Amino acid sequence: MALDELKSAIPDFAKDLKLNLGSVIGNSDLPQQQLWGTVLACAIASRSPKVLKELEPEARENLKPEAYQAAKSAAAIMAMNNVFYRTRHLLSDPEYGTLRAGLRMNVIGNPGVEKVDFELWSLAVSAINGCGQCLDSHEQVLRQSGLDRATIQEAVKIAAVIQAVGVTLDAEAVLAEQA
Repeated sequence: MALDELKSAIPDFAKDLKLNLGSVIGNSDLPQQQLWGTVLACAIASRSPKVLKELEPEARENLKPEAYQAAKSAAAIMAMNNVFYRTRHLLSDPEYGTLRAGLRMNVIGNPGVEKVDFELWSLAVSAINGCGQCLDSHEQVLRQSGLDRATIQEAVKIAAVIQAVGVTLDAEAVLAEQA
């Protein structure tokens, strides 16, 4: 199991991450598609080759092809949107908020899976990328769709742990090269 491989690669000083990784993925109450779509989208968003290499095969195995593609689409579109909307929000000139975005985002309207799943994956990626405006927007859609806060928080926990594991393993790889 790739998850076990990933956990075994986590150094002792980050034992909490190892435990949390097993917990947020192995003990999740999310339905399989929501869970593994979140895992895949977050593995991509983490930008960690090791994390993606280890988690992608299991995600592919647990997702239907259309959900696999949609999770990758969520990571891709949010990579663009998180930069755009976070920047617009952070600029002190409010006029930027009135300008037309002019960016194609068709996949959001037709992701190929249940909208709530795509929104959950987009929220998780937005957590990694730190876009408050996108987080608020996706959280509101999820809440209006009937998802409870605990379910939304579950996706955020997955995002947090996957990101932390990626940062830790990538840093260790660099340090090992210097040793």
